[in-house]
Amino acid sequence: MDIQIIDIPKIKNANGNIGVIENDVVPFDIKRVYYLYDVPSSAKRGGHAHKKLQQLLVALSGSFDVVLKDGTGKQIITLNKPDKALLITSNIWRELENFSSGAVCMVIASEVYEEEDYIRDYESFLEYVKINK
Repeated sequence: MDIQIIDIPKIKNANGNIGVIENDVVPFDIKRVYYLYDVPSSAKRGGHAHKKLQQLLVALSGSFDVVLKDGTGKQIITLNKPDKALLITSNIWRELENFSSGAVCMVIASEVYEEEDYIRDYESFLEYVKINK
């Protein structure tokens, strides 16, 4: 599965650390940044794949699980440190779940929002990855 944990450089300080995300950390040009917050612990987010978009997910606060599927396997990654980012490339189904209280998920994306890039039905995703491998 084409995913990777990326270390976010941090500047340590007794008064609080700073996480730095610059072009040399992100393996694509940043076109969009958004974040999820106030997600109930019982809620699930995501539930889709992208045809070309890549994303970096960062738990700025709290924790959550990222369930990843590539059509043949499944992997669950827990994000809970603001200096670790999960790189998800295209053609990977993702679901976010088990949000802790106060969790904030920042998403850094390689493309602006385009509905045509989304695959929102899992069966359609399985067909798409079978054809586009």
